[in-house]
Amino acid sequence: MIAIIDYDAGNIKSVEKAMIRLGQDVCITRDKERILTADKVILPGVGAFGDAMGKIHQYGLEPVIHEVVERGTPFLGICLGLQLLFERSDETPGVEGLGILKGEILRIPDSPGLKIPHMGWNSLDFQNDGRLFKNLPEHPYVYFVHSYYLKAAEEDIVTATTEYSTHIHASVEKSNVFACQFHPEKSSDIGLQILKNFVEL
Repeated sequence: MIAIIDYDAGNIKSVEKAMIRLGQDVCITRDKERILTADKVILPGVGAFGDAMGKIHQYGLEPVIHEVVERGTPFLGICLGLQLLFERSDETPGVEGLGILKGEILRIPDSPGLKIPHMGWNSLDFQNDGRLFKNLPEHPYVYFVHSYYLKAAEEDIVTATTEYSTHIHASVEKSNVFACQFHPEKSSDIGLQILKNFVEL
């Protein structure tokens, strides 16, 4: 069973639909036992960093997420779910993230001719042999919606990057923790293959 953590933060239903399309038994939940007994766990998210951390605290999910990671359960953060795994964000100064991975979330710098948020299709450059990107062509296009981007402290956990006004760490992998700034559930066949690779870990 795959648990999708429910903390009132957008795009949950589209992630559920993608998993059902892949034939998976999936459960949207904030119940501690269901999350801890799941075979895999997904932290999706659309919204503001500070509000999301507030909800995670409100529902008592922070220790649950840390326990999932410590147990070695495959864990996938998507979009805001990636950002929450890190230490801090320019979006909400003073609010601590989950701190599971080292790095910070910065605002995408203004650049002539580029709109912020970064919204739409952009290509990935792969590095460090990310397991989520098995059986994919080079430089595939995926769907982004974000105004803030990851700058990971450890370059060796970065598995994909993209360029939009700046150099963006678009996906990371460390042990059993995976995360994507883009939305695989909205990225057509490429996104489904990424989610399939996660399912098959």
